[in-house]
Amino acid sequence: MARPLRIERAGGWYHVTARGNEQRAIYRDDRDRQHFCELLGELVKRFRVRLHAFVLMDNHYHLLLELKEANLSLAAQWLNVSYSVWFNRRHERSGHLFQGRFKSVVVEPAAWGLELSRYVHLNPVRLGAMKLGKREQQQMRSGVSRAPDPRMIEQRLSRLRGYRWSSYRAYVGLARRPDWLDCETVLGLGGGLRGEPRRAYGSYVESAVREGLTKSPWEELMEQVVLGGASFLEKLREHVRGDRREQGAAGRLLVARPLVSQLVANLEKLRREKWIEFRDRYGDTGRDLVLYLARRRCGLKLKELAEMAGMKDYSAAALAIKRYEQRLRRPHGREREELRKLCQMSNVEI
Repeated sequence: MARPLRIERAGGWYHVTARGNEQRAIYRDDRDRQHFCELLGELVKRFRVRLHAFVLMDNHYHLLLELKEANLSLAAQWLNVSYSVWFNRRHERSGHLFQGRFKSVVVEPAAWGLELSRYVHLNPVRLGAMKLGKREQQQMRSGVSRAPDPRMIEQRLSRLRGYRWSSYRAYVGLARRPDWLDCETVLGLGGGLRGEPRRAYGSYVESAVREGLTKSPWEELMEQVVLGGASFLEKLREHVRGDRREQGAAGRLLVARPLVSQLVANLEKLRREKWIEFRDRYGDTGRDLVLYLARRRCGLKLKELAEMAGMKDYSAAALAIKRYEQRLRRPHGREREELRKLCQMSNVEI
């Protein structure tokens, strides 16, 4: 059976989720959840994505994000691997933490961005204990469920508003918004919501808690990987590449990533000498600087970086990056200033 298609395009919106292996917990305590949130912040910077919404449940997570580059697979793989390594080390375990690859759906933001953000934020109350499990939702859709008890509604609202590991509290002003979370774009999609945006969004989400959940967005899924209208799907098909029989119904969208060569060219201008002249110079940090920035901002794998820098293998590239990070911790090293200038020239945030 062919794997689900990865449709990756700059400017695309995606719902991304991954579950624990054998449905086991991927977060055992708040320190695990806090570290995962720290990685989300790094994900936004490293891969230049916009994170519009998130929720961490015990054995899975949901993200609603927007790409600036066609690097969804690289970004999600980095997130899962980075967290898995940290989690295994902390809890003295080994083996796979996640169940296979992450799952992704490309989303038409104008039609589904607002509703999908609500779906993400309602996860903490979409539970059997809250009378909103799968069985209860099916009864609601069939019209055979009873009106929810007022006390149960209060319990749902209390859990929703108090759940720390979701972007909902930042959306409605109950918690400070982290600088790596974009709330305004989704709030802007609620043009039909009356009143102050945050208050209106809160009413929109919480109406589902009071009145019952609407049908799942996944019931409207097209071609297994697209949440949008027919015209949106047609636009995606215009970019189809590759073997459709193997990849499924839509094909892969290929958009070039920013080239590392631009970093090299800017560093050559900054230093007024050629890359080949200082790349392998003993004690020179120019090569390590490019490796460091390319790894953090261009989303390249260590193997690709090693080949670019003329190194033997990926471990050498990893060691060079680690060495450069250590130099950056020095309070008065020249590396900090050179990094700042190169970032400015390359229009890169660090």
